[in-house]
Amino acid sequence: MVFKVSRVETSPIDGQKPGTSGLRKKVKVFKQPHYLHNFVQATFNALSADKVRGATLVVSGDGRYYSKDAIQIIIKMAAANGVRGVWIGQNGLLSTPAVSAVIRERVDANGSKASGGFILTASHNPGGPNEDFGIKYNMENGGPAPEGITDKIYENTKTITEYFIAEDLPDVDISSIGVTSFGGPEGQFDVDVFDSASDYVKLMKSIFDFQSIQKLVTSPKFTLCYDALHGVGGAYANRIFVEELGAQESSLINCTPKEDFGGGHPDPNLTYAKELVARMGLDKSKPQSDPPEFGAAADGDADRNMILGKRFFVTPSDSVAIIAANAVEAIPYFSSGLKGVARSMPTSAALDVVAKHLNLKFFEVPTGWKFFGNLMDAGMCSVCGEESFGTGSDHIREKDGIWAVLAWLSILAFKNKDNLDGKDLVTVEDIVRQHWATFGRHYYTRYDYENVDAGAAKELMANLVKLQSSLPDVNK
Repeated sequence: MVFKVSRVETSPIDGQKPGTSGLRKKVKVFKQPHYLHNFVQATFNALSADKVRGATLVVSGDGRYYSKDAIQIIIKMAAANGVRGVWIGQNGLLSTPAVSAVIRERVDANGSKASGGFILTASHNPGGPNEDFGIKYNMENGGPAPEGITDKIYENTKTITEYFIAEDLPDVDISSIGVTSFGGPEGQFDVDVFDSASDYVKLMKSIFDFQSIQKLVTSPKFTLCYDALHGVGGAYANRIFVEELGAQESSLINCTPKEDFGGGHPDPNLTYAKELVARMGLDKSKPQSDPPEFGAAADGDADRNMILGKRFFVTPSDSVAIIAANAVEAIPYFSSGLKGVARSMPTSAALDVVAKHLNLKFFEVPTGWKFFGNLMDAGMCSVCGEESFGTGSDHIREKDGIWAVLAWLSILAFKNKDNLDGKDLVTVEDIVRQHWATFGRHYYTRYDYENVDAGAAKELMANLVKLQSSLPDVNK
């Protein structure tokens, strides 16, 4: 069958300005007539023609409620806008770091690479019919669209009059792997559903020494617990931690991806990862006699991480500093040295001190992963992180929660390579305390204000900016 392209009249909808990571709103907002369609068309219109016509796009996300509907809409709109192929992770699942890896690394049977992709996620926000949905566009480098593009998308949403869709294109079965081909006015259009984990696992195995991590993980002295908080991290956890590294299946909790994240809040911090926090012996009201040696959690789209030791919490600001300090000796990918390190402005200065000691280039950037991506594309940054539980490296252009867990396991494996038979293990807490002894300890605190009135929050920020113009007066 040959599908037809329909031109649908529409008009601008207020408030479609993407933030640092795309457009996030309640599901019921996205379900309004034309809402998603307008934003997707505004994105196609903002990209240069060669990134759309005849191009291949990735479309997947964290599996939250409304994702499956959104994927079918985007497939039909991509077809109508002249896209040649769409790649979809099985069941529409791909973590944000995996999308970045797929855009950068994957080549299909025809030798094509993707020129970008739509990621359907609202990151660590809750999911479900009354909760949040989100969409963002990533470029051919695998990183979030830069401000030049997101500004253009927003301008387009304010003037849009029409969008294009192949309404008669049947829904594609995204639960089974394989290629479905359709005929269109501009030739063949393919939808390729592929295994969510294999490209990503291959990339991780090229970065880390899985054999040395496996020795640690399978040692009777070592136990771990990984909590995916019912997010997309669960699609990778069994493959990596159990099949590749030999961990017990019982060390995985909440690793079945769910549309509503099991009713929880998929943010990997001490407040929301309650079950992991209790299991690691950090909940004073539920004392544990023998917590695991190592614990980690992911957020909904698996780009954030929390690292815990036995009865011990590692702050994200310390975590990135410790990874940077140990990367060259513990992680094969960095064996020839780090190009530089970077942190976001609110992150503590622990990384700055490591950079100074190791004589590394150091950068401080505004909040938003795209700013790290600029440094990486310029060959100036290898490891970076932020206090909001995001850590990553230049292997992709997104933060990467599972990468951070494997980085920590690599450091533990390296520090314990001679004491797996008999001697006491070097623990997470030992590594952190040793780091403080070498580089000094940094304290900082973060407060989260959730679901506050957006208008009032903007007013508060505007007032702060105004106060800054007359600091001498403020200081009086």
